[in-house]
Amino acid sequence: MAIADANDLELGIDTFGDVTVAADGQPLPYAQVIRNVVEEGVLADQVGVDAITVGEHHRDDFAVSAPDIVLTAIAARTERIRIGSGVTVLSSDDPIRVFQRFATIDAISNGRADVIMGRGSFTESFPLFGYELQDYQRLFEEKLNLYAEVHKEQPVTWQGSTRAPLQNQMVYPTTESGALRTWVGVGGSPESVVRAANYGFPLMLAIIGGPAERFAPFVELYHRALTQLEQPWQPVGVHSPGYIAETDEQAMEELWPAYEQMFGRIGRERGWGPTTYAHFQQEVEHGSLYVGSPETVARKIAATVSTLGIQRFDLKYSTGPLQHEKLMRAIELYGTQVIPRVRELLAEKLVPAGA
Repeated sequence: MAIADANDLELGIDTFGDVTVAADGQPLPYAQVIRNVVEEGVLADQVGVDAITVGEHHRDDFAVSAPDIVLTAIAARTERIRIGSGVTVLSSDDPIRVFQRFATIDAISNGRADVIMGRGSFTESFPLFGYELQDYQRLFEEKLNLYAEVHKEQPVTWQGSTRAPLQNQMVYPTTESGALRTWVGVGGSPESVVRAANYGFPLMLAIIGGPAERFAPFVELYHRALTQLEQPWQPVGVHSPGYIAETDEQAMEELWPAYEQMFGRIGRERGWGPTTYAHFQQEVEHGSLYVGSPETVARKIAATVSTLGIQRFDLKYSTGPLQHEKLMRAIELYGTQVIPRVRELLAEKLVPAGA
């Protein structure tokens, strides 16, 4: 196992700012959803969650299109929790502005900022900001290359095809630590895993379906690539959806309608078949949905951490229109019961036989 101490593991949460509903079932205004996300981040800090990441979308079922601003609000009201993007869609953004924004958040939070770079599984940002989908791959590769140069916090000389060149240009503000923690989010292609290793950035695996153990070869590939590329060791994280309630039955009952609505809509957009309860149940029992009581979820997270040897696990606690009050309770259970239990379970596995 890659974890030497169960306390070295970071256990976080993340959200896309899903548009939730009020008690009467009516969708909340975007402004209220954004305020609620800030309150969820504050609660997470209070109950001992290690990190919160906020994703970026540009469509009507998500309220957060500028996660860095939401994260700034959370940073100003918290003391210990790490705060980051999950993910920043770098292909349709400016790498220099991304660095500047998150270096600023890092200053406000006293060094607690993370940025997770990704290509994004949704494509609405491309036409919105004037990019061509046919340039999807080239945009990400060039912009990640430029960001990697800016990330060194030294004068940048760079040339590519997606923007004007830079000649010995310094980017401000720099960070106090000299290194803004930056991850690369990967959905599961070997090329993306090797790319992250090439730049020496930590790897964040988005595992949203099927058993987590099928990603073990990607973790092995990443660490092998780091070695071959003579890069220093870096952590690996996993992002997966889930939901916590007092009992397994309550968690399933409360999550299913929201899950069906969200994945049903996405499925129709992408030409998938209808979302069924049998599929939902299969993912909860054998796949990458971490749903149930605190004990059930803790055991499943501990199993994933042990199997993959990861150093970070983020639970996407928000799913579709699930009410804010239920999300707050899930966060409370995660921080006060799931996280301590995961550490306990992992500590037991780290005790040598016969000790």
